[in-house]
Amino acid sequence: MSKKPATQTKAKPAAKNASAEKARKQAKAEIDQRIEALDAPAGDAAAPAEAKAKPAKAAKAPKAPKAAKATKAPTKPKKVSGLDAVAMVLKGAGVPLNMKAIYAEITKKGLWTSNGSTPEATLYAAVIREIAAKGKDARFTKADRGLFAARTLGAKP
Repeated sequence: MSKKPATQTKAKPAAKNASAEKARKQAKAEIDQRIEALDAPAGDAAAPAEAKAKPAKAAKAPKAPKAAKATKAPTKPKKVSGLDAVAMVLKGAGVPLNMKAIYAEITKKGLWTSNGSTPEATLYAAVIREIAAKGKDARFTKADRGLFAARTLGAKP
């Protein structure tokens, strides 16, 4: 049988505790002095000299009104997303189209481009995702297998 050595507890150095306590008391006394200086009336002689010595801040002059912003130069129109381009094409077509025809029309009009190898599949997936997520509020309806149409007010899915 082996005996475990008794563990020794470390005693905190008394000097560290004393210096920390002294610093705490000094800070508390300083805070109390500041509070008394704020609470004391202006003519009170008991107020600390440093509180009286501070000059009052001068009032800031009002700022001049800003000039009207110049109108920005005309910028490029905002890029159209793939789904927005599909919605534009389908709304203009008026009849259900498949994704190859939709993408061909999008590229012909220059609405949206893709660097991917299968942009039709990308658009198809995006349209299906919108229909699934938004349901009746989606901009598209699936007319038949692979065919999509723009949803119009009063149209039934």
